[in-house]
Amino acid sequence: MPPSSQRAERFRYDGYTIDPVRGEVRCMYSMGGHSFTERYVFGPRGGWDAPAVGAAVRILFLLAGVSYYKTTAAEVIDLGATPTTAEERAFLKTYYVNGLGEFAYRNGIDLQGLEVTGPDETRAAVVDYVPEPLRPLIPFGGGIDSIVTVAWLTQHVSDAALCVVHPPGERFDAIEAAAAVTGLPITRITREIDPLVRRSEELGFLNGHVPVTAIITAAALVAAVLDRRDAVVLSNEWSASVPTLLFEGQPVNHQWSKGIEFEEGFAHLVASSLGPEVSVFSYLRSRSELWVAMQFSALTKYHGVFRSCNRAFHQDRTARLGRWCGTCDKCCFIDLILAPFMTAAELRGVFDGREPLDDPRLENRFYDLLGLDPEDKPFECVGDAGECRAALMDAAAAPDREDSPVLQELAECLHNEPGLPYYPVTHFLSPLGDHRIPERYAPSDLLVRAH
Repeated sequence: MPPSSQRAERFRYDGYTIDPVRGEVRCMYSMGGHSFTERYVFGPRGGWDAPAVGAAVRILFLLAGVSYYKTTAAEVIDLGATPTTAEERAFLKTYYVNGLGEFAYRNGIDLQGLEVTGPDETRAAVVDYVPEPLRPLIPFGGGIDSIVTVAWLTQHVSDAALCVVHPPGERFDAIEAAAAVTGLPITRITREIDPLVRRSEELGFLNGHVPVTAIITAAALVAAVLDRRDAVVLSNEWSASVPTLLFEGQPVNHQWSKGIEFEEGFAHLVASSLGPEVSVFSYLRSRSELWVAMQFSALTKYHGVFRSCNRAFHQDRTARLGRWCGTCDKCCFIDLILAPFMTAAELRGVFDGREPLDDPRLENRFYDLLGLDPEDKPFECVGDAGECRAALMDAAAAPDREDSPVLQELAECLHNEPGLPYYPVTHFLSPLGDHRIPERYAPSDLLVRAH
């Protein structure tokens, strides 16, 4: 791992191409003697020659570079021949610095001095885009968040579609099974990462987490515009904005590209390019994971098909599991957050007899989820420690969990930490902030009535 003093000086955006016959977008970047191409295949649908499609592709090009910038974490990002406004460059700097917060923390790199340079555009050129209303595209990952978004949104609109992004020739069973249950049409996008980044160790590249949700959101925007849809509806809840940790006074958030800062910045970027008729927002922004879990507990047709286990999405097919592993941080979190709303028997069925709360060897994983050691919150897409404490105390009091050594021992730990803030589950079942949903997608009672 090279120290920051040995970082490359410049990372360059070389341009992008659109092949309307194949429905393909190629984004090109370079650094030193290496060139990178990221390829997206949307298929030959829609009006590729429409200015709005070009504007959406430009946004994707601006965000997709992060996967290659990280190879050396250069001190300067050179946007090449791509003009941008000062506001767009400021957004890109925030995107790189905060979206790569975990990467920088783990690699011991300070990105605060990053420069983003390129041709200046005085004013953003807004293209004319008039979509068909109430036709949302929903990026879908097969977990409880996107399932709840689909269940709620389809009560209000009849022409929704899912968006699934996957590698060439690959489909993740954990997504496909849940997507089939929705009954909605699926818009597919193939994303092919340049193979050079898979040779990071051999080539001496830096490695680490990138804000992939941002890239998927930008790809979904292109697909939405191709289909004349009026919204990309995300499934990122309130706690995604909570930092994983503070390092030297700066927040580091594994989920930054699922948080409100990215959502607002990206939505503003879209509006300044495509106008106000297309919206990008999260349907769950004001809601806790506990609220999502409560809603999901009633959606029984998904209980046997959903999966949020890390091993279900392993890039190496030989290492990919077709079931819950029952031991990773995501398995532990999902089990814990559902425990107040589903019985022990129901959850043991979900986890195929490998329920994490039944395994004393996993006590330390739950300990970290509860925030009992603030420095050890997992770098994973998991909820806030306060939600986890509420879930644990509620589940530990359930009659069918009285003999659970994991729950009872962890509950005792919480009782012995009087300084930790603790709220009951009901505290997390009301909105925790503004819903930020366009009025056309949110009848006044939609997010407040019991479900």
